[in-house]
Amino acid sequence: MTHHCTKFSGHWKIIVWDEECFQGRKHEFTSECYNVMDFGFETVRSFRVESGAWVGYEHSAFQGQQFVLERGEYPRWEAWSGSNAYHIERMTSFRPIACANHRECRMTIYERENFLGRKGELSDDYPSLQAMGWCNNEVGSLRVQSGAWVCYQYPGYRGFQYIMECDRHSGEYKHWREWGSHAQTFQVQSIRRIQQ
Repeated sequence: MTHHCTKFSGHWKIIVWDEECFQGRKHEFTSECYNVMDFGFETVRSFRVESGAWVGYEHSAFQGQQFVLERGEYPRWEAWSGSNAYHIERMTSFRPIACANHRECRMTIYERENFLGRKGELSDDYPSLQAMGWCNNEVGSLRVQSGAWVCYQYPGYRGFQYIMECDRHSGEYKHWREWGSHAQTFQVQSIRRIQQ
């Protein structure tokens, strides 16, 4: 299977602070950060994404809950978690999303793991998979042919976030446990493209 992934055409740039509302210690990154403690930070509590799209993680080594960070300001945890029911006030690792802003985003979702069962072809944002005709709340596996996507546990882009990319796992996620270290459910009810 061929995957089309275009790297971000410019460069990535994110500025982080160890206090809310852009206060305290500050550092600028243009590539991944495995652990903010390596840079003298205990945690990061506010961000400004100046270019590219990023994914931030609750724990070091890209572990724990993940949150998509697109261009803009994130003064407090509510800005990155939005209407998320999960209160995560800090992040300790983050990395650029290489496939963001692909001109044509395509993904196939499957009802069961190992690409079995009913399937759905996606090329747009879906605030409710049920509204598009996906009868249940479960996605067991998926293939990202192009672009980068964020899947949400609940309709309206709420709940746990899972970032899916064409250049990770070769774009193939055979089981919902491959969605990230915090994956606790195969429940996905809304999906959108990550674009910058």
